[in-house]
Amino acid sequence: MSNKLDRYEELSRFLRTRRERITPKQAGLPESGRRRTPGLRRGEVAMLADVGLDWYTYLEQGRHINASTEVLERIAEVLRLDESERRHLFYLARKQIPLIETKQPSKITPALQHFLDSQNLSPANAMDGRMNIIAWNEAYCALNGDLEAMSERERNFVWMTFTSPRFRFLKGDLWELHARRIAAKFHAGYARHVDDPWWSEQFEALCQASREFREFWDAHEVLDAIDAIKALQCPNLGILNFDFVSFQYLNDSNLTVSIHVPHQDGTVEKMQRLLMDYRVQLSEQLESSQRV
Repeated sequence: MSNKLDRYEELSRFLRTRRERITPKQAGLPESGRRRTPGLRRGEVAMLADVGLDWYTYLEQGRHINASTEVLERIAEVLRLDESERRHLFYLARKQIPLIETKQPSKITPALQHFLDSQNLSPANAMDGRMNIIAWNEAYCALNGDLEAMSERERNFVWMTFTSPRFRFLKGDLWELHARRIAAKFHAGYARHVDDPWWSEQFEALCQASREFREFWDAHEVLDAIDAIKALQCPNLGILNFDFVSFQYLNDSNLTVSIHVPHQDGTVEKMQRLLMDYRVQLSEQLESSQRV
Protein backbone atom coordinates (compact mmCIF):
# COMPACT_ATOMS: atom_id res chain seq x y z
CA MET A 1 0.00 0.00 0.00
CA SER A 2 1.45 3.35 -1.02
CA ASN A 3 1.93 6.10 1.57
CA LYS A 4 1.65 8.78 -1.11
CA LEU A 5 -0.77 11.47 0.01
CA ASP A 6 -3.60 12.98 -1.99
CA ARG A 7 -5.47 16.11 -0.96
CA TYR A 8 -8.90 14.74 -1.87
CA GLU A 9 -8.28 11.40 -0.17
CA GLU A 10 -7.25 13.33 2.94
CA LEU A 11 -10.43 15.39 2.70
CA SER A 12 -12.45 12.17 2.42
CA ARG A 13 -10.87 10.62 5.52
CA PHE A 14 -11.11 13.84 7.48
CA LEU A 15 -14.83 14.32 6.79
CA ARG A 16 -15.59 10.69 7.61
CA THR A 17 -13.73 10.72 10.95
CA ARG A 18 -15.39 13.97 11.96
CA ARG A 19 -18.85 12.74 10.93
CA GLU A 20 -18.43 9.53 12.92
CA ARG A 21 -17.65 11.35 16.16
CA ILE A 22 -20.92 13.39 16.20
CA THR A 23 -23.90 11.61 17.74
CA PRO A 24 -27.46 12.24 16.52
CA LYS A 25 -28.26 13.67 19.93
CA GLN A 26 -25.44 16.21 19.63
CA ALA A 27 -26.78 17.21 16.22
CA GLY A 28 -30.31 17.65 17.59
CA LEU A 29 -31.67 14.55 15.84
CA PRO A 30 -33.80 11.81 17.39
CA GLU A 31 -32.20 8.45 18.06
CA SER A 32 -33.21 5.93 15.40
CA GLY A 33 -32.24 2.51 16.67
CA ARG A 34 -28.91 0.72 16.32
CA ARG A 35 -26.42 1.94 13.72
CA ARG A 36 -23.82 -0.07 11.84
CA THR A 37 -21.29 2.73 12.23
CA PRO A 38 -20.91 5.37 14.93
CA GLY A 39 -21.94 8.97 14.51
CA LEU A 40 -24.06 10.64 11.88
CA ARG A 41 -25.05 9.17 8.54
CA ARG A 42 -24.06 10.95 5.34
CA GLY A 43 -27.68 11.77 4.65
CA GLU A 44 -28.01 13.43 8.04
CA VAL A 45 -24.96 15.62 7.43
CA ALA A 46 -26.29 16.54 3.99
CA MET A 47 -29.71 17.44 5.44
CA LEU A 48 -28.30 19.50 8.31
CA ALA A 49 -25.87 21.31 5.98
CA ASP A 50 -28.63 21.88 3.40
CA VAL A 51 -26.79 20.18 0.54
CA GLY A 52 -27.73 17.31 -1.74
CA LEU A 53 -26.96 13.79 -0.52
CA ASP A 54 -25.26 12.83 -3.79
CA TRP A 55 -23.12 15.97 -3.66
CA TYR A 56 -22.02 15.37 -0.05
CA THR A 57 -21.38 11.69 -0.82
CA TYR A 58 -19.12 12.68 -3.71
CA LEU A 59 -17.28 15.12 -1.43
CA GLU A 60 -16.71 12.48 1.23
CA GLN A 61 -15.66 9.95 -1.40
CA GLY A 62 -12.81 12.25 -2.37
CA ARG A 63 -14.09 13.15 -5.82
CA HIS A 64 -12.68 16.30 -7.38
CA ILE A 65 -15.62 18.62 -6.90
CA ASN A 66 -15.75 22.26 -5.90
CA ALA A 67 -17.37 23.47 -2.70
CA SER A 68 -18.32 27.06 -2.00
CA THR A 69 -17.19 28.87 1.13
CA GLU A 70 -20.79 28.98 2.36
CA VAL A 71 -21.25 25.23 1.99
CA LEU A 72 -17.96 24.45 3.73
CA GLU A 73 -18.96 26.75 6.58
CA ARG A 74 -22.25 24.89 6.99
CA ILE A 75 -20.51 21.51 6.95
CA ALA A 76 -17.98 22.76 9.52
CA GLU A 77 -20.86 23.86 11.75
CA VAL A 78 -22.69 20.53 11.45
CA LEU A 79 -19.50 18.59 12.24
CA ARG A 80 -18.70 20.96 15.11
CA LEU A 81 -15.18 21.64 13.88
CA ASP A 82 -12.95 23.78 16.06
CA GLU A 83 -10.92 26.59 14.51
CA SER A 84 -7.90 24.43 13.65
CA GLU A 85 -10.12 21.75 12.10
CA ARG A 86 -12.11 24.36 10.17
CA ARG A 87 -8.92 25.78 8.64
CA HIS A 88 -7.81 22.23 7.84
CA LEU A 89 -11.09 21.60 6.01
CA PHE A 90 -10.67 24.75 3.93
CA TYR A 91 -7.06 23.98 3.05
CA LEU A 92 -7.95 20.46 1.91
CA ALA A 93 -10.92 21.70 -0.11
CA ARG A 94 -8.60 24.26 -1.82
CA LYS A 95 -10.84 27.11 -0.81
CA GLN A 96 -8.40 28.95 1.45
CA ILE A 97 -5.36 30.73 0.11
CA PRO A 98 -2.18 29.09 1.44
CA LEU A 99 0.21 31.15 3.46
CA ILE A 100 2.60 33.16 1.31
CA GLU A 101 6.02 31.70 1.92
CA THR A 102 9.38 32.46 0.44
CA LYS A 103 10.93 29.77 -1.76
CA GLN A 104 14.29 30.48 -0.15
CA PRO A 105 15.14 28.46 2.98
CA SER A 106 15.07 30.36 6.23
CA LYS A 107 18.43 31.64 7.43
CA ILE A 108 19.58 32.44 10.92
CA THR A 109 20.96 35.95 11.28
CA PRO A 110 23.80 36.69 13.73
CA ALA A 111 21.34 38.77 15.74
CA LEU A 112 18.92 35.85 16.15
CA GLN A 113 21.73 33.45 17.07
CA HIS A 114 22.98 35.98 19.62
CA PHE A 115 19.46 36.15 21.06
CA LEU A 116 19.31 32.36 21.43
CA ASP A 117 22.75 32.27 23.05
CA SER A 118 21.77 35.04 25.46
CA GLN A 119 19.07 32.83 26.96
CA ASN A 120 21.82 31.12 28.99
CA LEU A 121 20.10 28.43 31.11
CA SER A 122 16.89 28.52 29.05
CA PRO A 123 17.01 25.92 26.24
CA ALA A 124 16.03 27.74 23.05
CA ASN A 125 15.76 26.98 19.34
CA ALA A 126 14.41 28.29 16.05
CA MET A 127 12.38 26.07 13.72
CA ASP A 128 11.37 26.63 10.12
CA GLY A 129 7.96 25.89 8.62
CA ARG A 130 8.84 22.22 8.21
CA MET A 131 9.71 21.96 11.92
CA ASN A 132 13.41 21.63 11.15
CA ILE A 133 15.49 22.93 14.05
CA ILE A 134 17.90 25.26 12.28
CA ALA A 135 19.35 27.16 15.27
CA TRP A 136 19.77 26.43 18.96
CA ASN A 137 21.75 27.41 22.04
CA GLU A 138 24.08 25.44 24.28
CA ALA A 139 21.40 24.78 26.90
CA TYR A 140 19.17 23.18 24.25
CA CYS A 141 21.99 20.77 23.34
CA ALA A 142 22.64 20.00 27.00
CA LEU A 143 19.04 18.84 27.22
CA ASN A 144 18.57 17.17 23.82
CA GLY A 145 22.05 16.18 22.69
CA ASP A 146 24.61 17.78 20.38
CA LEU A 147 22.52 18.94 17.44
CA GLU A 148 25.66 19.86 15.51
CA ALA A 149 26.51 16.16 15.34
CA MET A 150 23.04 15.19 14.10
CA SER A 151 21.94 14.81 10.50
CA GLU A 152 19.47 17.27 9.00
CA ARG A 153 16.67 14.71 9.32
CA GLU A 154 17.53 14.01 12.96
CA ARG A 155 17.19 17.74 13.63
CA ASN A 156 13.59 17.71 12.40
CA PHE A 157 11.35 18.06 15.46
CA VAL A 158 8.76 15.56 14.22
CA TRP A 159 11.47 13.01 13.44
CA MET A 160 13.10 13.64 16.81
CA THR A 161 9.77 13.16 18.59
CA PHE A 162 9.07 9.76 17.05
CA THR A 163 12.56 8.25 16.65
CA SER A 164 14.82 9.63 19.40
CA PRO A 165 14.96 7.42 22.54
CA ARG A 166 16.55 10.32 24.44
CA PHE A 167 13.74 12.70 23.54
CA ARG A 168 11.15 10.08 24.43
CA PHE A 169 12.75 9.57 27.84
CA LEU A 170 12.76 13.33 28.47
CA LYS A 171 9.02 13.48 27.88
CA GLY A 172 8.33 10.50 30.13
CA ASP A 173 4.65 9.80 30.73
CA LEU A 174 3.76 12.90 28.71
CA TRP A 175 5.39 11.59 25.52
CA GLU A 176 2.21 10.22 23.95
CA LEU A 177 0.27 13.45 24.52
CA HIS A 178 3.16 15.43 23.05
CA ALA A 179 3.59 13.03 20.12
CA ARG A 180 -0.11 13.19 19.26
CA ARG A 181 0.09 16.99 19.28
CA ILE A 182 3.16 17.00 17.03
CA ALA A 183 1.57 14.53 14.60
CA ALA A 184 -1.51 16.79 14.55
CA LYS A 185 0.65 19.85 13.93
CA PHE A 186 2.43 18.03 11.09
CA HIS A 187 -0.98 17.08 9.71
CA ALA A 188 -2.07 20.72 9.69
CA GLY A 189 1.20 21.74 8.03
CA TYR A 190 0.84 19.09 5.36
CA ALA A 191 -2.58 20.45 4.37
CA ARG A 192 -0.98 23.82 3.61
CA HIS A 193 1.86 22.30 1.58
CA VAL A 194 0.23 19.25 0.03
CA ASP A 195 1.80 19.96 -3.36
CA ASP A 196 5.32 20.21 -1.89
CA PRO A 197 7.04 16.80 -2.37
CA TRP A 198 9.12 17.29 0.80
CA TRP A 199 6.05 16.79 2.97
CA SER A 200 5.04 13.57 1.22
CA GLU A 201 8.61 12.24 1.42
CA GLN A 202 8.81 13.10 5.12
CA PHE A 203 5.42 11.49 5.71
CA GLU A 204 6.53 8.25 4.01
CA ALA A 205 9.79 8.17 5.99
CA LEU A 206 7.97 8.75 9.28
CA CYS A 207 5.47 5.99 8.50
CA GLN A 208 8.33 3.57 7.91
CA ALA A 209 10.24 4.68 11.00
CA SER A 210 7.36 4.79 13.49
CA ARG A 211 4.21 2.73 13.80
CA GLU A 212 2.94 5.21 16.38
CA PHE A 213 3.29 8.12 13.98
CA ARG A 214 1.03 6.38 11.46
CA GLU A 215 -1.44 5.49 14.22
CA PHE A 216 -1.62 9.10 15.43
CA TRP A 217 -1.81 10.39 11.85
CA ASP A 218 -4.79 8.15 11.13
CA ALA A 219 -6.63 9.81 14.03
CA HIS A 220 -6.83 12.86 11.73
CA GLU A 221 -6.30 15.38 14.49
CA VAL A 222 -5.09 18.80 13.37
CA LEU A 223 -3.47 21.45 15.50
CA ASP A 224 -1.82 24.81 14.96
CA ALA A 225 -0.49 25.40 18.47
CA ILE A 226 1.19 23.23 21.07
CA ASP A 227 1.03 23.13 24.85
CA ALA A 228 2.62 25.90 26.91
CA ILE A 229 3.90 24.10 30.04
CA LYS A 230 6.72 21.56 29.97
CA ALA A 231 7.83 18.99 32.52
CA LEU A 232 10.85 16.94 31.43
CA GLN A 233 12.71 14.16 33.17
CA CYS A 234 16.50 13.95 33.27
CA PRO A 235 18.28 10.62 33.94
CA ASN A 236 20.43 11.91 36.81
CA LEU A 237 18.68 15.13 37.87
CA GLY A 238 15.02 14.18 38.07
CA ILE A 239 12.13 16.36 36.91
CA LEU A 240 12.81 19.69 35.20
CA ASN A 241 9.95 22.20 35.01
CA PHE A 242 9.77 24.96 32.40
CA ASP A 243 7.44 27.63 31.11
CA PHE A 244 7.29 27.38 27.34
CA VAL A 245 7.39 30.57 25.28
CA SER A 246 7.02 30.48 21.49
CA PHE A 247 6.67 33.25 18.94
CA GLN A 248 6.96 33.95 15.23
CA TYR A 249 10.14 35.77 14.21
CA LEU A 250 9.24 39.19 12.81
CA ASN A 251 11.93 39.19 10.11
CA ASP A 252 10.94 35.75 8.77
CA SER A 253 7.36 34.54 9.23
CA ASN A 254 8.49 30.95 8.54
CA LEU A 255 10.63 30.89 11.68
CA THR A 256 9.29 30.01 15.12
CA VAL A 257 11.46 30.77 18.14
CA SER A 258 10.87 28.60 21.23
CA ILE A 259 12.29 29.06 24.72
CA HIS A 260 12.07 26.80 27.77
CA VAL A 261 12.28 29.07 30.82
CA PRO A 262 13.33 27.05 33.92
CA HIS A 263 11.20 27.36 37.05
CA GLN A 264 12.63 28.65 40.32
CA ASP A 265 11.93 25.29 41.98
CA GLY A 266 15.41 23.86 41.64
CA THR A 267 15.23 23.56 37.85
CA VAL A 268 17.57 26.55 37.38
CA GLU A 269 20.22 24.83 39.49
CA LYS A 270 19.66 21.54 37.66
CA MET A 271 20.15 23.30 34.32
CA GLN A 272 23.43 24.75 35.62
CA ARG A 273 24.59 21.24 36.47
CA LEU A 274 23.36 19.84 33.16
CA LEU A 275 25.17 22.55 31.22
CA MET A 276 28.42 21.97 33.14
CA ASP A 277 28.23 18.22 32.47
CA TYR A 278 27.59 18.87 28.78
CA ARG A 279 30.63 21.13 28.51
CA VAL A 280 32.80 18.51 30.20
CA GLN A 281 31.49 15.87 27.79
CA LEU A 282 32.31 18.02 24.76
CA SER A 283 35.78 18.75 26.13
CA GLU A 284 36.48 15.04 26.65
CA GLN A 285 35.26 14.23 23.15
CA LEU A 286 37.54 16.92 21.70
CA GLU A 287 40.58 15.62 23.63
CA SER A 288 39.82 12.06 22.52
CA SER A 289 39.56 13.07 18.86
CA GLN A 290 42.84 14.95 19.05
CA ARG A 291 44.66 11.88 20.45
CA VAL A 292 43.48 9.70 17.58
